[in-house]
Amino acid sequence: MADSLLQVLTVPTAPYPDQRPGTSGLRKKVRVFQSRRNYLHNFIQSIFSSIDLRDRQGSTVVVGGDGRFFNRTAIGVIVQMAAANGVGRVIIGHHGIMSTPAISCVIRKYKAIGGIILTASHNPGGPDEDFGIKFNTANGGPAKEAVTNKIFQVSRTIEEFAICPGLQVDLTTQGQQIFDLENKFKPFTVEIVDSVETYANLLRNIFDFAALKELLSGEKHIKIRIDAMHGVVGPYVRRILCEELGCPLDSAIHCVPLEDFGGQHPDPNLTYAADLVDSMRDGQYDFGAAFDGDGDRNMILGQRGFFVTPPDSVAVIADNIFCIPYFQHTGVRGFARSMPTSAALDRVAKASKIELYETPTGWKFFGNLMDAGRLSLCGEESFGTGGDHIREKDGLWAVLAWLSILATRKQSVEDILKDHWLKYGRNYFTRYDYDNVDIDTACEMMEDLEMMIVDKSFAKQRFAVEDKIYKVEKADNFEYTDPVDSTVSRNQGLRIIFSDGSRIIYRLSGTCCDVATVRIYIDSYEKEQILEDTQVMLAPLATIAVKFSQLHRRTGRSGPSVIT
Repeated sequence: MADSLLQVLTVPTAPYPDQRPGTSGLRKKVRVFQSRRNYLHNFIQSIFSSIDLRDRQGSTVVVGGDGRFFNRTAIGVIVQMAAANGVGRVIIGHHGIMSTPAISCVIRKYKAIGGIILTASHNPGGPDEDFGIKFNTANGGPAKEAVTNKIFQVSRTIEEFAICPGLQVDLTTQGQQIFDLENKFKPFTVEIVDSVETYANLLRNIFDFAALKELLSGEKHIKIRIDAMHGVVGPYVRRILCEELGCPLDSAIHCVPLEDFGGQHPDPNLTYAADLVDSMRDGQYDFGAAFDGDGDRNMILGQRGFFVTPPDSVAVIADNIFCIPYFQHTGVRGFARSMPTSAALDRVAKASKIELYETPTGWKFFGNLMDAGRLSLCGEESFGTGGDHIREKDGLWAVLAWLSILATRKQSVEDILKDHWLKYGRNYFTRYDYDNVDIDTACEMMEDLEMMIVDKSFAKQRFAVEDKIYKVEKADNFEYTDPVDSTVSRNQGLRIIFSDGSRIIYRLSGTCCDVATVRIYIDSYEKEQILEDTQVMLAPLATIAVKFSQLHRRTGRSGPSVIT
C-alpha cells in the first residue's frame, strides 16, 4: 500500500480531428503519439468517457500489447488514466506483453468491462514505424461501430482528461500492486499476470494435447518449423509447443519479442516470412507456420513450402472440424467468411448443411454472430482464422487445429489439401496489394470504378482475354445487414461477379494516414483443373481487374507490392 494518497488531476486539452478508430482501432506513426501534445491521453480518455460512469466505476480493464516500440510508455499512461477514471482493477500481461487472442481470453475469463490492445498488428514497429490502440468490449471482441463512433465523437469535443501522474507500475514483477488515491473509497489494483497461462489453459480444454504431443514428440513424430517473427507469440510457442507438447527448441525461430520485430515486417505471408519459406524448401520439415506481430494471424505451409491459402485453410478445418474435441462437445452452429475471402468454405457448408454467413471484413461481425449462438468457425483471406472460444482471430489456435487434423488423418498437409480439392473442387484465389498509394488517387479510383460497375449497361457485358470469356452477372458495392441486430454496413467493397462464379473485389485498406493500400482480390472456381499454378489460372481475370481500375496508369506502377 502506498504511504500517501496519490493525487488525481484534471488536465485541460484540445481535440484532434483525426482520431476516428478504423476496423483495427487507431493507427498512426509513433511520432504522432510522441510529438502531438496529449494525443495519446485524448484518445484514452475518449475510450473511458465512451463507457457509462456507472459501468466504469470499480470495473476491471485488461491491457496488453505486442511489445512494439512505445508499448510500455503507453501502458504507463493508460494505467494512470484508468485509475483516475474510476476503474477498480487493471490486468496487464507480464512486461506489458499479451497476444490479442490472449487478451480476448482474459477479458472473458475475468468478466472485464473491456480491454485496450496496443498493436498495429502486422505493420512494422520501431521509432519511425507504426503504433496502434484498439478497444475490445466485454465480449472480448473488437468494439462495434456504435462504440467506435462514440469514441470518435468524444475525441472531437474533448476539453480535459483525468490522470493520476504519480502512479508508477512495475511491469516486470508478477502479482498485485495496490494504490490509494485521493477521493477514492477503495484502493486501485494493478495485477501483472503470466501472459501465457490463462490462454494455454483455454487451449487445453479445446484440443487433445496428448494426441498433439504424440504427433510432435512421439516415436513417429513429425518435424515442424514455427516462425514467431519476433512478435508477441514467441513466448506462447515456446511454452505450449516446445515445453508442453515436446517440440525441440530449435523448431521455433524468432521467438523473442522485439520492439522493432528485428527490423522486419511481422506479416505472415510468402513475402515477409521468407526465412520460413526458404527453410521449408528442402523438405526436412513436414509442417510450417508463421504468426504476425500480435498473434492473431497465421500462415500454414506443408513440406517443401507447400502454401495453404487462408480461404483453403478455413475450408479444410471446417471439413475436418470434428478432429477437434471442442466441437465434438459443442456441435457446429455455423460457418462464416469475410466477403473478399474465396467461396471454398461455402462448398463445405453446403455439403454439410451448415449455415454460411458472408460478412464485411472485420472480426466484430463474426463476434456478433458468435454471441448470438449462430457461429462456430470463421476466417478471413488476410490470414485470420478462429473459433467461438474467444472473439478474435487466433493464430496459434489455427496451428493447433491443423496439427489436430494431421494427427487424426495421418497425411501430409499437401495430401489433405489435394483430397479436399478432389472432393469439392478448387477455388483459385489471390490478392494483389498496392501499398502506399496516395489517398486521393486511391479514393478517386474507387469512385470511378463504382460509377462504372453500377451503371446498368455494365451488367451482362462480356470480356474476353485470350480464350476465356467472362460475362458479368452482378456488380455492386457490398452491403451487409446483420442477421442478429439488423444493423446495415454499407460501402464494404466493390464486387464484380461473373456468370461462372468468378469474382473480382476491390477494397481500400490502411486509410488512416495520407496513403492507402489498394487491394484487388480474384477468386475463380474449377471443378476439374485443380493442380494448376494459381497465378497462371487467374491471369485472365487479373488482366481484366487491372484494366477496369486503370491502377497502373493512375499510380505509375507496373505491378502490386505484394501478391498473396
